[in-house]
Amino acid sequence: MRRIILLIVILLAVLYIVVSFTQLESIIETLRKGNLPFLLAAFLFELICLFNNSVTFGALFRLVGMKEDRWHLFLMTTASTFISMITPTGGMGGMAVFIDSARQRKLSTGRVLVVGILYLLYEYASLLCVVMVGFIVLIRRNNLNTGELTAASIMFLIALGDVVVLYLGYKSKDRLGRLLAGLSRLVNRLLKHFIHRDLINVENAYKLSSEISEGISTLRGNPRKLIWPFLFSLNNKAILISVLAFTFLALDTPYSTGTLIGGFSIGHLFYYISPTPGGVGVVEGIFPLALNSLRVPFAKAVLITLTYRSITLWFPLLVGFVSFRILQKKHGV
Repeated sequence: MRRIILLIVILLAVLYIVVSFTQLESIIETLRKGNLPFLLAAFLFELICLFNNSVTFGALFRLVGMKEDRWHLFLMTTASTFISMITPTGGMGGMAVFIDSARQRKLSTGRVLVVGILYLLYEYASLLCVVMVGFIVLIRRNNLNTGELTAASIMFLIALGDVVVLYLGYKSKDRLGRLLAGLSRLVNRLLKHFIHRDLINVENAYKLSSEISEGISTLRGNPRKLIWPFLFSLNNKAILISVLAFTFLALDTPYSTGTLIGGFSIGHLFYYISPTPGGVGVVEGIFPLALNSLRVPFAKAVLITLTYRSITLWFPLLVGFVSFRILQKKHGV
């Protein structure tokens, strides 16, 4: 079974690269035009971002009473990023790496599920904090439109859904079970015309609610520690904005703080709500327009987009694939 999963993941990665091959050619050509010291600085900051992401997960694991080796945690977080990028699951697909690792070592999958929900909540909450500042920039420059507001609203609703799951799990596993069971029935009803069978076993919803409630119960004695993962998540956004700044410098393009925050906000909003894995095609189409609306010449905006995506998408994808293979070999696959 593990070999089948590995084969599926590799096929998805190959398909992802094939679909993006034209973009990769453009990225390679663009990187050749960049200022090497600033490009290296951007890649270094992205590596720091990946490490900081593992620190965020480390804080969340400690929050639910679990400890992970730093190197193993780095492997899991980067591999999780890789899985999330090649599957359009809104950032949750990568949690399979953590759940699989927990089952291998007979750890609580309920606690790991809570870690995943909290991570997504912190990720969206920290991004929305940056987005609010970005929207102020866009309003001052008369550039805020319906598209950005819709994207922010979708992200807010997803974050609200995470809060509801955590709250119900905290109050009553039965109420959470009924909610998850109801959602499972709705999904089955919507998809039955296409696949002619139930996609989700409704009984599993109650089992899942019990696991989540068990994981949430560990949070009750650590309310003060809830702030640390959020600060780490905010720090990640600051590092990514720094990567964008180095990208501007590498391509010899003037910028202001408002341009960086406004452009970053729009680009990452559509990265998360995009129906395509990793936002491929969507972000590349929107990001140059966003930068151009912030007074960056369009030709430069396209080059900045390609370079920034190579650093924040393709580099983590490569690191994540290597981490994924290391983890698979540890499990004898």
